[in-house]
Amino acid sequence: MVVEWYSQFLDPRASKDLNISRALIILNQPFSARLLKTLWAACEWRSCADGGANRLHDILCASGDLDLRSSFRPDMVKGDLDSLRDDVKLYYTSLNVPVIYDSNQDSTDLMKCVQELEEKERLTGREFEIVILGGLSGRLDQTVHTLSYLHKLRKTRKRVYTVTDDNVGWVLDEGEHFIHINHDVLGQTCGLLPVGIDSTILTTTGLRWNLDNTESSFDGLVSTSNHLVPGQDVTIKTSKPIWWCAELKDH
Repeated sequence: MVVEWYSQFLDPRASKDLNISRALIILNQPFSARLLKTLWAACEWRSCADGGANRLHDILCASGDLDLRSSFRPDMVKGDLDSLRDDVKLYYTSLNVPVIYDSNQDSTDLMKCVQELEEKERLTGREFEIVILGGLSGRLDQTVHTLSYLHKLRKTRKRVYTVTDDNVGWVLDEGEHFIHINHDVLGQTCGLLPVGIDSTILTTTGLRWNLDNTESSFDGLVSTSNHLVPGQDVTIKTSKPIWWCAELKDH
C-alpha cells in the first residue's frame, strides 16, 4: 500500500480540510507570527508544552493587538512547568486555560502533551494528526529528542509533522510513499535522513538527484541538499524508516 502525504496545512491560502482533525503542540522554541497563524488555523486542538506558552504569549504581545492575543487561547498548557513564567501562567489561568503540572521526569514536555492528546482521543473516539511547532532548531539534544520521539511514534500514530520557519519534516515508515508537493509553500531543498537505523535502501522519483535501489546510512551516502523538481510530486520507497524534510519558502 502506498501512503500519501499532503502539506496543505502549511498553506495559509488553503481551505481547512474538515475531514482531517489536527492537533498543534507548541514547543519552547522561536517561531514567527506568520507561521503560528497558519498552523493555528489548520488545527482544532492546540496545546503549549511548558515554556511554549511563553513563546505564544510573547509573540502575541509583540503584536500590540489585545484582541488578537486573547483569541489565540490554547486548550491547555502542560509540562513540569520549570520554564513557564509566573506572569504567563497567571495570564492563561485568568482565561480559564488549564495549566497542568506533571512532575514525571521520564517524559519530556512534548511527550506529556501527546499523552494528553491520546487521552482526549480515547474519550472522544477521534484520531488527530499531530503538528509540532518547533523541535528542529536550538539545542542539539532537544533536536535529537524530536528525531527519536517521532521515530518511535510512527509505530502508534499515522501522521506526525514537525515544523519550524525553515523546515517541515516527518518520518516515513518502511514501504512506499507518495508526497504531494505544494510548490507554492515548499522551497527547492529537501533531504532523506537515515536517523535511528543502520541503513536503508531507497528508490525515489521527483528529485533532482534520484536514488535507484541505493543504500543510505550515516556511514555511507546521505541524501542531503537534494532538490525538488518544479511541478513534480515525490515518490519514495524505503526498506527502513527514514526522515523526510523539506525547506519552507520565506513568504
